[in-house]
Formats: sequence, structure tokens, C-alpha cells
Amino acid sequence: MKILFVHQNFPGQYLHLASHLGAIPGNEVVFITQRQNATLPGVRNIIYKPHRGITKNLHHYLVDTEAGLLNAQTVARIALDLKEAGFIPDVMLGHNGWGEIWYLKDVFPEVPLIGYFEFFYRYHGADVGFDPDENKIFDTAPRVRTKNLGNLIGLDAADYGQTPTQWQRSLYPAEYQAMMYVVHEGIDTQIVVPAPNGRLRLPDAGIELTLDDEVVTYVARNLEPYRGFQSFMRSLPAILEQRPNAQVLIVGGDEVSYGHKLPDGQTHRQRMLAELGSSLDLKRVHFLGKVPYPTYLTVLQVSRVHVYLTYPFVLSWSMLEAMAAGCLLVASKTAPVEEVIREGENGLLVDFFSPADIAARVVAVLEAGRNGYADIRRNARSTIVGKYDLKTICLPAQLNLLERALNK
Repeated sequence: MKILFVHQNFPGQYLHLASHLGAIPGNEVVFITQRQNATLPGVRNIIYKPHRGITKNLHHYLVDTEAGLLNAQTVARIALDLKEAGFIPDVMLGHNGWGEIWYLKDVFPEVPLIGYFEFFYRYHGADVGFDPDENKIFDTAPRVRTKNLGNLIGLDAADYGQTPTQWQRSLYPAEYQAMMYVVHEGIDTQIVVPAPNGRLRLPDAGIELTLDDEVVTYVARNLEPYRGFQSFMRSLPAILEQRPNAQVLIVGGDEVSYGHKLPDGQTHRQRMLAELGSSLDLKRVHFLGKVPYPTYLTVLQVSRVHVYLTYPFVLSWSMLEAMAAGCLLVASKTAPVEEVIREGENGLLVDFFSPADIAARVVAVLEAGRNGYADIRRNARSTIVGKYDLKTICLPAQLNLLERALNK
């Protein structure tokens, strides 16, 4: 079988599926991407770069659309070259977010295309307008509507859609939901496991942490408002005061993945440290930055309580991995989280905007000791094993969707 993948940040959501297909003798797997210096066994990468940048002084509503168009054109040219060389895929898969799949069907009209659709932008009911302090201007609504041009082009081009959660599917227009299948990429619960004897050394602080310690953890790709960084930071003074032995581990970079950047190159971490000042005991708050995956897993495994906060937006893999690692989650009562976490059963839910609520829940967990909330921890892992396990649930579901497309 010949399979064509497209994702600018190889392998993205296709890590496990591409690895699986690349390991099957006789398969020919080609992956078009912008990412260099990354490989998977059995997968041939083709690296591309758009032939030019965005038009200067382009209307700001259209910046994302033109960027997607430039990606789509370049990918289509590569697809034409593949076709001329005799590579005709049996099935194509690609993330729609950067426009790369838009013109694939114009090159291979008879080949089924499965598009990965992550988020349909809404003026109401999702991330926009969630923050009550957000500056509300008329420009926002037409800008958000225009931002969906790429979504609509991709939906029209694809034969099938894949999206990771029911809530994310619900954001898409009703007339397209029938073609969309909820299939999560999956969590490898044989690798992401509790580790009762786990240890994390912090050489700079001169300490080693285990589950016997009161470790509070927070993880995000980047430390920013969409993932509740401000609320988490504002909860820390009360937590540190009430639990004098608590240690806080914060994993994440200082870039901006979602939302607006701060002026003058300032980071959200700098802003929060300036705001909180001496109310934080920085000897017990450890910013680890972006860490290797094994270190990240160890952070989860020594966590006494893990805080996960998010706007109504794309659900992070880290929340599901924290649950698989047996963490006690204190998580925001927001729609994507509530699809997975049930209050008091497999996690604890808090008001996203209430540092006091977050602090109270974290302190209660720490007060309960290492063995407190044991049932909730077990249930958290059971939820992931039962619904999001890579090998028994999610990879088979991805292969079933592939088979459905092949049999069309």
C-alpha cells in the first residue's frame, strides 16, 4: 500500500500511525513536511518550503489564508512530481491547519483524502470572548469568520475528517459533521505509567523530589493565558504559604502558541513574576523550561497534584498523559476538559479564573498526603486506558478510518 502524509511539523498527530504503517513490509510511506532533521523508520520525508513569504501590507484578515495557499501550492507541486515519478497513493492524510491538503485532490482526484481538522473558530462558545476582560471590538467577529476560510476549503476538499474530541467536532458546521470522525491520536499507556519510586533531581536547586514530597506540577507547551498560566501563578502565594514544604515544578517555554504576544518582547512569565514579586518563594518555584520527554514523564510521575487549565480550545495531550501517569488533576471546568474529567470521580474541577479556587483544591490534596484521593488517581488512569489507549483503542480506530477510506 502507498500512503501519503502531509504535516508541516513532522510527524505531528501522525507519529504512531506513520510509524505503524512504515513498519509493515511492502508499504511505501511518503511524508511531506517543512520540518528538517527528523525521521521515522520506513517513512520517506520530502522537505518543502513555500516559494515566497506573505504579501507585504496584506489585509490582516487574509494573512493565514495566504500562508495556507502558499503551502498548498508547494505541496501540490511536490504531489505532481510524485505522480510523474509513478507514486500514486492509495490514501492521503494531512492536517488542514496550514493549508497543505487543499489542492491534493486536484492532483489525485480518485485517491481518498482524510483531513485532520483541529479547530473551527467561533465568535461565541469557544476561546473568543471566554475571558471577560477581553477587549471586545466589532472587528473580532468578521476576523474570526474570515479565519475559517481555510477550514471550509479543507472540508470541501477532504473525503473524511478526523478530529480528536467530540467537543472539537461540535464546533464544525452541522452540514460537515457527518463526514467527521472522532479519533484521538492516543496515549501509550505502556510508557506513560505511574512510578511509585520515581525520582526527579533538580541539580540547580540541590534537591531530589519523589512522591513523598508535596510536588505541585504545571505543564504547557508555552506559559500563556490560553493555558491558564496567570490563574495558576496567582494561586501559588496561597499554596506556598499554607504548605511550607510544597515544591512547584513548571514545564513550558516562553513563546506564544495561541493568542497575542506581549509588547516589547516581554514574556508572560516575566509579567507574572513582576506582578507577584515577593509573594512568591522562588526557592520553591522551579521553571524547568522545555524538557526532554523522559524528564517530562518523570515530572508527572513525582507529582502529588497536577494543575491543568485551558480556555475552551484544543485539549492538550499533557492532560491525558498526566491522567495516565496517575496524577491527581485539578483542572479547569471548561468544555474540552469536562468531556474527559468528571468532578470527584477521576479529577477535580475548578473555576478557570479563580486563583482562590485553584489554591484551595491544591492545598486540600496536599493535606491529604501521598495516599490521599487514591480512588480518583486510579480512575484517572482507568479513563485513559479505557478510552484513549494507543494500542487497544486509538490506533485501531485510526486504521479503521483508513480502511473505510480505502473501501469507499
